[in-house]
Amino acid sequence: MPKSKVRKKDVYTAPPDRRTPVKVRGAGPSHPVYIVVMLGMMLLGLAWLVVNYLAGQSIPVMQDLGPWNFAIGFALMITGLLMTMRWR
Repeated sequence: MPKSKVRKKDVYTAPPDRRTPVKVRGAGPSHPVYIVVMLGMMLLGLAWLVVNYLAGQSIPVMQDLGPWNFAIGFALMITGLLMTMRWR
């Protein structure tokens, strides 16, 4: 059986006139206030849950919220956690 010919492909290079290089500006570190807010959100959510467990029955606002206290506490902590993704 005859052997097939091997085709050689040229290495593709994009034409230089089609794409102009764009300089990407390096992002600097996060502002210190951002870090304080991020950590504050996580600690506030943790404190909300701890206070709810320990004294939630004697605080009228927390008593009125009922099971929504868990949603509030976890939402605060998750917001702080999501903020860590933008932290540089």
